Amino acid sequence: MNSSCSIRALWILNNQDTVLFSRRFPVVERRWNVAVNRANKRCKGDQGFIVLPSSFPTDSEIAAAFTERKKREGSALGYGIRAKQSVEGSDSWVDDPIMRHIVSLHVKKEENGEDYTFWPLILHAKVQYYILVLPLVEPEHLKAYNTLCRRSDCGNGVGVDGNLSSLLLQLPCITGAFMVAHVLGDIITSDIPEPEVVVSAGPSVGGLLDSLTGSIGISARPKPVAPPVAASTNSTAIGGGSLASDAPKTGPRNLDKDALRSFISTAMPFGTPLDLNYSNITAIRTNGFSPADVAPVDSKQPAWKPYLYKGKQRLLFTIHEIVNAAMYDRDEIPDSISVLGQVNCRAELEGLPDVLFPLTGLDSKRIEILSFHPCAQVPEQGGGDKQAVMFSPPLSNFVLLRYQAPCSIGVPVKGFYQLSMVSENEGAFLFKLSLMEGYKAPLTMEFCTVNMPFPRRKVISFEGTPSIGTVSYTKHSVEWKIIPSGRGVGAKSIEATFPGTVKFAPWKGQSSDDSGSVQGGDEDSDTEIEQGNSMVNVEEYLVEKMNKHLPAVDLEEPFCWHAYNYAKVSFKMAGTSLAGMMIDTKSVNIFPSVKVPVEYSTQVHSGDYILWNTLGKCPVAATPAN
Repeated sequence: MNSSCSIRALWILNNQDTVLFSRRFPVVERRWNVAVNRANKRCKGDQGFIVLPSSFPTDSEIAAAFTERKKREGSALGYGIRAKQSVEGSDSWVDDPIMRHIVSLHVKKEENGEDYTFWPLILHAKVQYYILVLPLVEPEHLKAYNTLCRRSDCGNGVGVDGNLSSLLLQLPCITGAFMVAHVLGDIITSDIPEPEVVVSAGPSVGGLLDSLTGSIGISARPKPVAPPVAASTNSTAIGGGSLASDAPKTGPRNLDKDALRSFISTAMPFGTPLDLNYSNITAIRTNGFSPADVAPVDSKQPAWKPYLYKGKQRLLFTIHEIVNAAMYDRDEIPDSISVLGQVNCRAELEGLPDVLFPLTGLDSKRIEILSFHPCAQVPEQGGGDKQAVMFSPPLSNFVLLRYQAPCSIGVPVKGFYQLSMVSENEGAFLFKLSLMEGYKAPLTMEFCTVNMPFPRRKVISFEGTPSIGTVSYTKHSVEWKIIPSGRGVGAKSIEATFPGTVKFAPWKGQSSDDSGSVQGGDEDSDTEIEQGNSMVNVEEYLVEKMNKHLPAVDLEEPFCWHAYNYAKVSFKMAGTSLAGMMIDTKSVNIFPSVKVPVEYSTQVHSGDYILWNTLGKCPVAATPAN
């Protein structure tokens, strides 16, 4: 990480605006004091200069300032853009969405009542917690921000001097502070992501997959107890907790302060982030170092590999792809399908080896997006489909490369979905699908499910029998399991049809609790986003509008899925890459030369795989004319 990133302080608050954890870095704070004193001497007579407070804010002062900001901005995150309720000096006055995540606090000192501005504060929402990180900037940058948030214009026009974008470009510490905030959020929710690497079934081989539990394969010696890690929370709550809403996703839970203190003291001593990889930090604190861990004299040990692995050696690759599609079945709208993929790797190799292997599928004319891990060395693409990739593997699982490409071997699920309302409370639908058309072994489809959601109507019954699979329904959806989980099908084309009817409860008979909707109200009111003198959260407002009984054309957000009729396909496949990526395990070379078993697997999951109702309205992006 860039050494120019230093953190003055950080705070973790809950959804009751109570500071649960805070950490101040006096070394960095002294640097700030020196910089401000120097700037004050240079700018004597400048009445607009911000004077440093005589003491750092207390936790109670930060909590009070955070509460005051929520009232001023409408929510913890706020709009970030100027509205008629915005006041001069507020974050929304700057009129830039980034101000939902880079905020300021106006702290009122308890001893003298004076107000001081603290900026830039990185705000990261994770589950029911709010994480604030204050990086070190120059006093001139704080002065520029104070000028910017009091300008009558937004300061973001073309050719305007002193706009927010130019100011943030001078502050690389912002990126580092974001990284600190995100890893702290992962730690307090026990949401430490590791790329999935599929291994063959069998007894555990130890090694790096278990690094978070302290079972890393270091040379045999006594290992101290691993630092405690916060207990896991509900997986659904974790999945949707990042900056999506101000509402808490789970109930209160105890914050593991020991785990935070342990991580902070090792990962960012004296306020300077050195290594924010939680796996590395946990392994270091768990195992310590010994003379056996010293790297060879003729090799430079990279920062991403603080340990030298000792134990049984093996090398594993997994190609993991997510398929997104929009199927319209209309002559005037082309179908869209793309593959987002990554090559995950786990290298249990002794010493500091380099791994060289050929990767097939990197044709620059076909690949739309391509990025590599910093440990990889890749020559410039010459236009061929096969390219050599060399890398010095870090500890634990990591993503070697990411890419986006079209689907090269055919559409996994194609066909159409039609739904028409035969009466106010009854609809007739028809599916005609083809699965794995033209696919060959070793590809298999492990499961395939089609879901018809009806978020604004309550399903009371349905009729119809599919040509294959089983059907069930809930209050707001009908689910068709074409291939049940656990009953995978090999590479053979499957034709599936499903005609039927679905009956809904009458409009007036549905309560908001049953249908997830809100009745009544003037949809064109200019004041409905106001609650007294405050604003509601943008996401909450859009969700409320979305759930009301309105046709799609009347919704504020025209691209909201729930405004249209659609079916969503979910599936999982294994055996080959849909983007054409391949790794020849027999051509993998390791330097210095060593004989190591190499395993390779592929997994393909559906992402947003949507069948739009052919007979209804659908969102589509216009393609530029050639």
